[in-house]
Amino acid sequence: MLRPKKTFSDSYPSPSLTGSPALLNRRQFLQRALLAGGAVAAPCLVPGRVLGLNGAVPPSERIVLGGIGIGGRGSGVLRWMLPEKDVQFVAVCDAKKSQREAVKRLVDEKYGNKDCATYRDLREFLAVRTDIDAVLIATGDRWHALASVLAMRAGKDVYSEKPSSMTIAEGRAVVETARRYGRIYQTGTQRLSEGNFTVANELLRTGRLGKVHTVRAHIAPWDAAEMKHDWLPAEPEPPKEEVDWDQWLGPCPWRPYNSAYTRGGWRGYYDFHTSCIGEWGAHTFAQCQVAIGAANTAGIHYSYVNNETGDGMVIRFANGINMVLSRGDKWWHGSCGVRFEGTEGWVSVADGYKRPEVSSPALLADSSKLVNDYMARTQRPMSHVRDFFNCIKSRRPTVSNPEMMHFSMSTVHAANICMWLKRDMRYDPDREEFIGDPEANRLRARAMREPWII
Repeated sequence: MLRPKKTFSDSYPSPSLTGSPALLNRRQFLQRALLAGGAVAAPCLVPGRVLGLNGAVPPSERIVLGGIGIGGRGSGVLRWMLPEKDVQFVAVCDAKKSQREAVKRLVDEKYGNKDCATYRDLREFLAVRTDIDAVLIATGDRWHALASVLAMRAGKDVYSEKPSSMTIAEGRAVVETARRYGRIYQTGTQRLSEGNFTVANELLRTGRLGKVHTVRAHIAPWDAAEMKHDWLPAEPEPPKEEVDWDQWLGPCPWRPYNSAYTRGGWRGYYDFHTSCIGEWGAHTFAQCQVAIGAANTAGIHYSYVNNETGDGMVIRFANGINMVLSRGDKWWHGSCGVRFEGTEGWVSVADGYKRPEVSSPALLADSSKLVNDYMARTQRPMSHVRDFFNCIKSRRPTVSNPEMMHFSMSTVHAANICMWLKRDMRYDPDREEFIGDPEANRLRARAMREPWII
């Protein structure tokens, strides 16, 4: 288990992880015993991997990883994590038995054993597995913030899939919990650790585009901003061991069981989702805000557009730059696209690009150097999961740290509220409240169902 060093906030001391001194002492004992030769016979029988020989990572330097709610998306992220030599995945917690067993098969096949443990109850998982350093959280939207808070309170570092909060209040709770408990947190906006998107950001940052006035952010081309407030018809509830419906719902209002929810049919419902704006905006808003230097703030003015999706909404930031929401593909091709426009040129990029599209080929003449310079300047890898694991060891903030997550998601939530109330909004990111709009301010939080509360 790892020993935390500094947290990202000097105001909050890093608590020691239980058992760290014992692990280090054991490592020192083994190394010294090996050097002692005949003085201690036992080390002759110790495998090299225990001492970190032949390229192996010794247990004392290994990150012990667990998973919470690992479905389709989570399994993809887990496959990125499993090849990391200093990471050992040991346990999964999921309300669905089929998902628990699927993850166990994946992990056991990777390690060639039957050691991956499974848990249904999140409370038991967090209480019992004191050996776990970090967790991957890949539940549906409804659970991301609450599971992150509970895990950090239990001493775990957190990699949480996006959208990482359901409300402005939830996002603030994640920030404050990470500070208080000295935890490392990464949200799954992985395009901040990908080469093509880094090139676009660096073209903007280095002034190649001139004075940037407009950025464009892709929102998902399905569902709507106005979500459904009804629920699916009741079906017979399965045995708790098969699907623990109470835990699946978590902090959401009680709704009758319907199997479609557990197969992804929760999207588009207000109880469970962050709308088409949150679905991809969690990625693209973060990308735009980091690029324009607004990672630690949110939009201040939201212009309502009279359609179902928010397509064409203009969000203004305090630095004068406008972010325009776009549902279609006229500015890019592929998913989760962004476009940055300045007085000297523009750049567009989305998933599936070999290289960004630019107003002039000259902008890409040194694209590889732009990425290499970024990596050297920031000491960030072009791997989102590797950045997370590096930061667990160094205790420095991740590239997608709690503040960045919270403020970009605050922009998402404010855009949703603008669409729900069908009027322009003014928002104060410092006070985290809408200006002169009590009705909007009431939507900054949602009631959470006991006992699943922050």
